[in-house]
Amino acid sequence: MKKIVVLVSGSGSNLQAIIDACHTKQINGQIVAVISNKADVYALERAKQAHIATHVINHQDYSSREAFDQMVAKQIDHYQPDLIVLAGYMRILSADFVQRYIGKMLNIHPSLLPKYPGLHTHRRAIEAGDGDHGTTVHFVTEELDGGPIVLQAKVPIFSNDEESDVIERVIAQEHQIYPLVIKWFCDNRLEMRDGKAYLDHKPIPDSGYGND
Repeated sequence: MKKIVVLVSGSGSNLQAIIDACHTKQINGQIVAVISNKADVYALERAKQAHIATHVINHQDYSSREAFDQMVAKQIDHYQPDLIVLAGYMRILSADFVQRYIGKMLNIHPSLLPKYPGLHTHRRAIEAGDGDHGTTVHFVTEELDGGPIVLQAKVPIFSNDEESDVIERVIAQEHQIYPLVIKWFCDNRLEMRDGKAYLDHKPIPDSGYGND
């Protein structure tokens, strides 16, 4: 059974989906710790309710991104996890931190990458007049939201949509595809090597599994 550490910054709805998937044995893994860069976020309460160890490391207490990441890495390494999962973790990672966990760190980003890296993705998609939007699970590299794509899910954008409508649609898909990708990793089906993602020893297309 793989050991998983989850990094969070907010409400933790994706964390909850992963907790549930571990509980039902969909994921052959165990979340051994949840680490937040903010106190009093609901993700920590979700972890406590699931009897998962929690840690708060406030980035504002550190003079540099590197110093903060070193402390987070120290806490992660205490658990010796097989996988680090970013679930709404709103921090840009330092190069040393990324390299330390290269190939064993996943992120979910609310857009159809490579479109709309960074923030406010739903609003940007609506303002651009896009007919669809979505979410992407990818391995983490030093390029912001730019690592090898594993899986994407699309949702429609309708002409009368508010931003909240699109957000709700995207989150529903995130709760499906993130646990699935984590399951693949924990089943030793998914790996990253030579800068590409592989599933069952076959390279995943640059646009994600099933998008070739």
